[in-house]
Amino acid sequence: MANTSNYTYRMDSELRAQSEALFSALGMNLGTAINVFLRKAVRVGGFPFEVTLDAPDTPNKETIEAMLEAERIAKDPNTKKYTIDAAFEELDK
Repeated sequence: MANTSNYTYRMDSELRAQSEALFSALGMNLGTAINVFLRKAVRVGGFPFEVTLDAPDTPNKETIEAMLEAERIAKDPNTKKYTIDAAFEELDK
């Protein structure tokens, strides 16, 4: 039998419930899933997935600048306001 040790970790109760449901559907409990993760991390010598500061759903600098510009335009009282129909009519011109 393998030499084992205990490790205690606190986590958000909702995250735990969601994780347990997910891994149960995959046929394992949370402890087994954590062991799978750790074994894979040791095997590959790091996280078994890409870890980046720029997540795919995080806007880049250009997108953030465009969003800020859109906010400024929307708040500008001199900006002509369109209904959706009027905007499409204007685009058709």
